[in-house]
Amino acid sequence: MGKVVNSTFVSLDGVINHMDRWHLDFIDGESDAFALEQLKASDALLMGRNTYEVYAATWPARHEGEYARLINAMPKYVASTTLTSAEWSGTTILNGALTEAVTTLKETQNVLMHGYGPVAKTLMRHGLLDELYLWVHPALAGVGDTDDLILSQGLNARLTLVDVKRLGSGIVVLGYRAT
Repeated sequence: MGKVVNSTFVSLDGVINHMDRWHLDFIDGESDAFALEQLKASDALLMGRNTYEVYAATWPARHEGEYARLINAMPKYVASTTLTSAEWSGTTILNGALTEAVTTLKETQNVLMHGYGPVAKTLMRHGLLDELYLWVHPALAGVGDTDDLILSQGLNARLTLVDVKRLGSGIVVLGYRAT
């Protein structure tokens, strides 16, 4: 049985979007190495439509380095009720019942997710998100609204801390297992 691992960047004020305002200064070799470690431990990548659109516009053109090679070669799944085609090679659109599709994926694959949007929140609500890694950045984003926050009204879940990584940039990666 596989698992779903979510890995998400978050500012100190809980913002998960608008990364151009607070995240880019913290990218370095150490963070790249940890991201590569997470990718290598995964059989597939699961994304919501927004993450897919950003990634599909960027990664297919990148060929330098092991991360680019792996992410472009691995199976990718995008949860969307609006996409009709996926241009990024190896991508399958999940446009039916998300929880059933992810339950089936977990039977044979370890799945990595980037971003904590509606798809991740749905999986958490249904007990399908096994691990959550929050890359807490030492920055206040100061932008966004409730859709841009890790907060999700009515989502109440208990998590167990399983890992803490302190990066030289000041990012603290908190790893939690859903209980």
